[in-house]
Amino acid sequence: MRRSVAAFAIAACAAGASMSLHAATETITGEVISLSCYTNDKTKVGRKGAACALATVKWEGNPAGLLTADGKVYQIAGGLTARNNEKLWPILGHTVTITGEVSQTAGMPTIAADAAKDVAPPK
Repeated sequence: MRRSVAAFAIAACAAGASMSLHAATETITGEVISLSCYTNDKTKVGRKGAACALATVKWEGNPAGLLTADGKVYQIAGGLTARNNEKLWPILGHTVTITGEVSQTAGMPTIAADAAKDVAPPK
């Protein structure tokens, strides 16, 4: 049993290390969304999704995402998500530009960054 746990831990560390090697710096523009709201209803974006996004990202601490114009969704990570997504609250629903490390986490593209440039208010 101990050998199985040790082997699993080593494999998990190796997988994590290999994932970080594939990260590339990219600049992506899109709308800041609540991943849970968007997953449940693709129309919950912009002003229409504001109440749901605020409830789930601010009050529940659920992950936020970046929805690009071509429909690709990135999970937002890094300093932007510190202290229960505090930096994201004022820009929920806004179109922003984020420059950060892009990688795959659990099959989802993820962008890790500390800042976002506000481009446009919610539509």
